[in-house]
Amino acid sequence: MNEQAKILDGRRIMVVEDDYLVALGLSTVLEEAGAHVVGPLASAQEAVALLEEGREKVDAAVLDVDLNGEKSYPVADALASRNIRFIFATGYGIDAVAEGYRHHPRCQKPCDHQALLKALKG
Repeated sequence: MNEQAKILDGRRIMVVEDDYLVALGLSTVLEEAGAHVVGPLASAQEAVALLEEGREKVDAAVLDVDLNGEKSYPVADALASRNIRFIFATGYGIDAVAEGYRHHPRCQKPCDHQALLKALKG
C-alpha cells in the first residue's frame, strides 16, 4: 500500500449515519485509510451521549445531516465545543444545511473518498 492509503493512520473517526449500507461503505473507506471507526451511530442522541461520556477518543467525524428526520446539529455543536473537526455528508445541496452550519465542510453524497479523507486529515 502506498502512503496515501494510510492518510488517516491511527485517527479515530466517528461516523454518524442512519443508512446502514452508507455507514458500512464509509466505515470501510475510513478503515482502509488507517482510521479506527467510532460507531457507526444512527442517531444524534447516541452520538452526543458518546461524546459526553468521554470514554471514546474522537479525532474527527462524518455527520449525515438528516438522521431519520432529525438533524445532526446537536452532534455538530458537541464536536465544535470540543474543537473536533467534522464534515457534514448530505445527499442534498447546500440548502439542506442550516445557515448557521454552512461554514463547516460538507461533502455531497456519494462523497469523493479522496477529498473526504483529506478533509478529515486536516
